[in-house]
Amino acid sequence: MQPQPVLHTTIEALPVSIYPSNAEVGQAAAAEAAAFLKQTIQECGHANLILATGNSQLSFLENLRQSAEIDWSKVNIFHMDEYVDLPPNHPASFPLFLQRHFLDHLDPPAGAFFPVPGQSSGDTDTLQACRDYEALLRTYPADLCALGIGENGHLAFNDPPFANFNDPVWVKIVKLDEASRRQQTGEGHFPDLDSVPTHAITLTIPALLASRKVLAIVPEARKAAAVHCSLNGPLTPDCPGSILRQTPHAHLFLDRDSAALAFPAISGMWTRRFAWRKT
Repeated sequence: MQPQPVLHTTIEALPVSIYPSNAEVGQAAAAEAAAFLKQTIQECGHANLILATGNSQLSFLENLRQSAEIDWSKVNIFHMDEYVDLPPNHPASFPLFLQRHFLDHLDPPAGAFFPVPGQSSGDTDTLQACRDYEALLRTYPADLCALGIGENGHLAFNDPPFANFNDPVWVKIVKLDEASRRQQTGEGHFPDLDSVPTHAITLTIPALLASRKVLAIVPEARKAAAVHCSLNGPLTPDCPGSILRQTPHAHLFLDRDSAALAFPAISGMWTRRFAWRKT
């Protein structure tokens, strides 16, 4: 039995569903993703999927990898970003994260996995890596993109205020905002800020939103301010997640913690219920 949202609403063009817990967000988003991938395979014979990494995605990835509906041999998998010059076996490597938390669990294995290449011997190689990955994305147009919103409102590594809603390229090198780098230490991927790389390769916002369907999976209290800004602030690169409000083929999944600032009435309802149960 699938979890039911405590609230489903639409903010401008964006459907928003709020669930009681992170676990239920992961279960509900995975069910929608699985149904869409299954339908795409039935209609097209294959599907192309872009996945996010990070701790907030773990519940979703765990539920999606367990789906018996999907013939994974017919799914090609991409992801969104990778640090420049991070060794591929580094614990914070995003391809390694997907390998450990998703790819190694698929039965049958994915049709293909295309990792964002981060290592290089110089800027020329890195620029060519961006061009090559963009060519792959255009050769295998994405059907589904499952992304998150960063603590500073970023989508992939499109950080404020330099995110570009109309970026002319699909993959590029970026200098990381300090807030993004601090998020990585906060999630335990690096021991301190100085250990976090300063640059990364990222899919741009047009590349992410070119997917036929976008699921934004954003649980946890640490995302509450970014969610509030994305839904209630101005449409601006200062909060890249705000562009989702103009993305009707997207669906935003929140839990009670990440929705607390954007939907204070819902948060108050949970507080009153908890207080009533304690008396």
